Amino acid sequence: MAETMFMRVEEVAEEMGVSIPYAYKLIRRLNRELQETGCITIAGRIDRKFFHEKFYCTKSNNEGRN
Repeated sequence: MAETMFMRVEEVAEEMGVSIPYAYKLIRRLNRELQETGCITIAGRIDRKFFHEKFYCTKSNNEGRN
């Protein structure tokens, strides 16, 4: 699948090895977290970078350091 900014539910389910309904649950949880920081979210989609940061701890070495 082409690298796009957002992951759809099918891609999340496939990557995590979970069912579509559970992938929706994960996306809703992550989107709530993003909304609490003031971000605008899209139902059924999650920001690819945020998803990978949350599940794979893939922040770059320079992030969060002064």
